[in-house]
Amino acid sequence: MAGATRFIDKLKKAARLEPSKKTIQLDAGDEVVMYVTPLTASERERAKKDARSEDPGAFALQLLIKKAKDSNGVPLFTPGDVAILKNEVRDSDLQNLMLAVLGVDEDEDELDMKSSSEGA
Repeated sequence: MAGATRFIDKLKKAARLEPSKKTIQLDAGDEVVMYVTPLTASERERAKKDARSEDPGAFALQLLIKKAKDSNGVPLFTPGDVAILKNEVRDSDLQNLMLAVLGVDEDEDELDMKSSSEGA
């Protein structure tokens, strides 16, 4: 069994933890783009701890802060942005951003769209 693939190795390979592009339409009509990797158990645990609350919104906000990145993998937010997001961003836009991080969206397969000439 020296050449047999271990089950854990199959799980790791199937995880596909590469970032996916998320395009979010804001209420004002603008579109914003962020890249997010799938959630791991460790990230979920850390976000729950950092939320310091049982509120699902606080948990989702922590995930947004930690997981939203630009195309170069640079975080879009810092922990200091929480108050700004809560007080100076339209709630519906914030909800859409948080849902995108949680994986509730339709843009999962858009990674190859950068080379597409369709649109406009």
